[in-house]
Amino acid sequence: MNTMPNQHGFPEVSTVWLRAFLEVARHGSFTVAARTLGWTQSAVSRQIASLEGALGGTPLFDRLPRGVRLTEAGRVLVPYAEAVAASLHGAVRELGAVREVAGGRLRFGAFATADAGLVPAALAAFRARNPLVRVTREEGFTPALLERLTAGHLDLAVVSTTGRAPLEAYELHHLLDESLYVAVPMTHPLARHEGPIRLGRLADADWVSGSSRPEGTLLDAALRQGFRPRVAHVVGEWTAKQGYVAAGLGVALVPALAAASVRPDVRLVPVLDEGGPARAVYAATVRGRSPAPAVEPFIGVLREVAATSR
Repeated sequence: MNTMPNQHGFPEVSTVWLRAFLEVARHGSFTVAARTLGWTQSAVSRQIASLEGALGGTPLFDRLPRGVRLTEAGRVLVPYAEAVAASLHGAVRELGAVREVAGGRLRFGAFATADAGLVPAALAAFRARNPLVRVTREEGFTPALLERLTAGHLDLAVVSTTGRAPLEAYELHHLLDESLYVAVPMTHPLARHEGPIRLGRLADADWVSGSSRPEGTLLDAALRQGFRPRVAHVVGEWTAKQGYVAAGLGVALVPALAAASVRPDVRLVPVLDEGGPARAVYAATVRGRSPAPAVEPFIGVLREVAATSR
């Protein structure tokens, strides 16, 4: 066998040789190492001789009347051989995780406006990379999604700080911060306005919202700016909200994630961010619970898509 280093400077060393070396070093005996490995003593001796030859012919063990002990060269080699073994074990674990992702499942949920653009784009990219993962998705409000997550029915939930749900019990993976727009009909005076506005300019307007109370909704932003909006129409579904706005029945707040899906007869006017973005969006997992193998890759894809949405 050619024992000279190859063109990359690596000696031609077999991992079988290193395994035999570490067992002999651990037990101080060729006989015990052979028994541990399930080999013959002569097979262990051959592996050690081959390793010594590959590393320049320097003896790695002193042969004693009873057993062996490491030479100085052997003591130098031990941590390197252990590092190689650890690296190989790590590679096997990671490759096993890749196989689990490839054939595993992912159960996730998301709030409605995240489903407008962020989630579909991320899901398409994830499926392209992991076509064998079985993916199931749910839609809901953040508090309900977190309950499903805690109960073990979901592996991950895309949630927001809207809704005043307690988030302390969860591992939060930040995706993006959202700004707000006001949706107005094309006949509204603000439809021709350029630049952001303060919400106070719409303090006397009729509002279309998913709840009759602004607390815990996007309309919290109005409360922070000193007025309580008058909710004239409670409409839960986003497409229907746009219809009410287009018909001139009120105005509505639109988060940035939903801005691209607004119908052409509705005008979006940016809201002046006073005191920071209106809400943050996270991928949430349960703190202290080992995630499914597909969770981390999916969070990575969500972050990639979110970075292009800012």
